[in-house]
Amino acid sequence: MTYSAGKLIDVSATGVLLLSCPDQRGVVAAVAEFIAAHGGNIVHAEQHTDDVEKVFFQRVEFETDGFSLDRQEILAAFAPVASKFSMQVQLRFTDVKPRVAILASKQSHCLFDLLSRWHSGELPADIVTVINNHPDHADLVQHMGVPYLHLPVTPETKSAQEEAVLRALNEQQVDLVILARYMQILSPKLVDAYPSRIINIHHSFLPAFIGANPYRQAHDRGVKIIGATAHYVTADLDEGPILDQEVSRVSHRDSVADLTRKGRDLETIVLARAVRAHLEHRVLVYGSKTVVFS
Repeated sequence: MTYSAGKLIDVSATGVLLLSCPDQRGVVAAVAEFIAAHGGNIVHAEQHTDDVEKVFFQRVEFETDGFSLDRQEILAAFAPVASKFSMQVQLRFTDVKPRVAILASKQSHCLFDLLSRWHSGELPADIVTVINNHPDHADLVQHMGVPYLHLPVTPETKSAQEEAVLRALNEQQVDLVILARYMQILSPKLVDAYPSRIINIHHSFLPAFIGANPYRQAHDRGVKIIGATAHYVTADLDEGPILDQEVSRVSHRDSVADLTRKGRDLETIVLARAVRAHLEHRVLVYGSKTVVFS
């Protein structure tokens, strides 16, 4: 840490460029030359080319200490490079913690796991609120130092309840919404307010068993594996771009309760991995897919 202009600056902070463009020669060199020309040092770079769509994706992380441009000047200075290669560009900084809201319901395992990981420093975020349509978990959430908002919902009050949710998210200036087994279908208005910024955990290996009661569906079908899927929420139920998945073997001896118990472990792991990838600026969305860098 050091002081500059009376402010405490984290010299270990890095900038992250996330970019996509038509695949072509010279992209990697141009990005590296831009960073070097302004006194930057690349600490990590990763790229991927979609050979079908002919699209190039890259994540470049660079030190901000000693960089000759102020943060607010970087994208404007990079614009000629972006224009030359028809790039879509995002710029993030690792010392700016996204503001996160968790929406939950009666089931607690995903909520508690996220709060535990956040409390231990695994998730680089500020969890600014937990919104629950049941009152069950208020004491534990508040014990963790997170504000708790109880907004009950019924079929008759769903529209008004969601308006209250949206107001709360706006008031808290939320960057990312996590559905920790929230068990409510969001309206297009709420989904459109947070494009690629709402992460849901679905308790099946999508695209199998979309919708309600996937463990019952899996049991009825006699599957030999069950899974969990974390994805961005879109207007199409359980069909948003997939961030992470995991599976576990099961057998004919497993009841629906057994599948549910085994699935909870998968759900917590998959959701946490997806959230962390988003928070660490390792995700690029294109169409119905994602590129998730390591």
